[in-house]
Amino acid sequence: MRNALHVLTDELKRLKASGVKTVHVPDETLAALRRAMRTESGERRAESGKPIAESGLRIADSGTSEPTTAVIAAQPSPVSWSPLPTKSEIQNPKSKIGKLPPPPVFALPEGDKATRWAGLRDRVLGDPVCCAHVRPGKKVVFGVGSVDAQIMFVGEAPGADEEVQGEPFVGPAGQLLTRMIQAMGLQRQQVYIGNIMNWRPELPSGADGRQYGNREPTEEEMTYCLPYLRAQIDVVAPTILVALGSTASKGLLGMRAFKTLGEVRGRWHEYCGRPLMVTYHPSYLLRKEAESKLGERRAKRAAWEDFLLVMQRAGLSISDKQRGYFLDK
Repeated sequence: MRNALHVLTDELKRLKASGVKTVHVPDETLAALRRAMRTESGERRAESGKPIAESGLRIADSGTSEPTTAVIAAQPSPVSWSPLPTKSEIQNPKSKIGKLPPPPVFALPEGDKATRWAGLRDRVLGDPVCCAHVRPGKKVVFGVGSVDAQIMFVGEAPGADEEVQGEPFVGPAGQLLTRMIQAMGLQRQQVYIGNIMNWRPELPSGADGRQYGNREPTEEEMTYCLPYLRAQIDVVAPTILVALGSTASKGLLGMRAFKTLGEVRGRWHEYCGRPLMVTYHPSYLLRKEAESKLGERRAKRAAWEDFLLVMQRAGLSISDKQRGYFLDK
């Protein structure tokens, strides 16, 4: 139970650092946490005379009329359970990952799309640099979807769920992306989904060997992996590219192409000779969802307007219902 509480507290710290202020949870979950904290508090007092409250985990009422929700807040903890990356390590990730070699130069195999895609996938999954940066038991991540897709979505890098399954966008953000694709009248299998990077950007492990949290890939990391993304674009030959989030957009348009996503979002750009739409990353929409219903609705509407532009350019039919998604009533 103690390990579970430690992991929960570390996750709350990660969410807080990423800007999430509140997390809503069901009453039964809160009840289980309170029971666990009472048990842990007794054990902690027996060991050191200090109550668990000093661990930094606090449960508070949400302040709303909803009886089924509450707010969990993470406070700074003086106890070091599984060490998180230091500020210096996050700002200077190269100190942990070392210098990368030049980007790979290679030729795609001959054959039809399926053959070329399979050959490219084998190369990426066996790339020694990619494999060297994957933690034991995790996977290099390659794109998925239809090799005949008209629309290709591009993210920045895999996360914790993705490196386990070896597939991009399978975690909470990926599930939201899938729902938005379905709202377009398409299935996930009809589009192509990839990342610029093929491995999860590393952070120092905790004492248990696990990586806590994510970081943005460096320019050097994206530069190394970009030839593989461009090769996927060459094979699939989509008519439209969609960049998800600021980091992916900078990876495609240039690291100094803009300062804020608002400067380029919702407008057409070009990459590899194909029209490129820049929009929000689904994880941003999830953060807005955690902050407020109004902020969530406005952010999702803005992203959906970008998706409508993509649908229009792709020649997809757009119903009145689709045009009205996420509009304030």
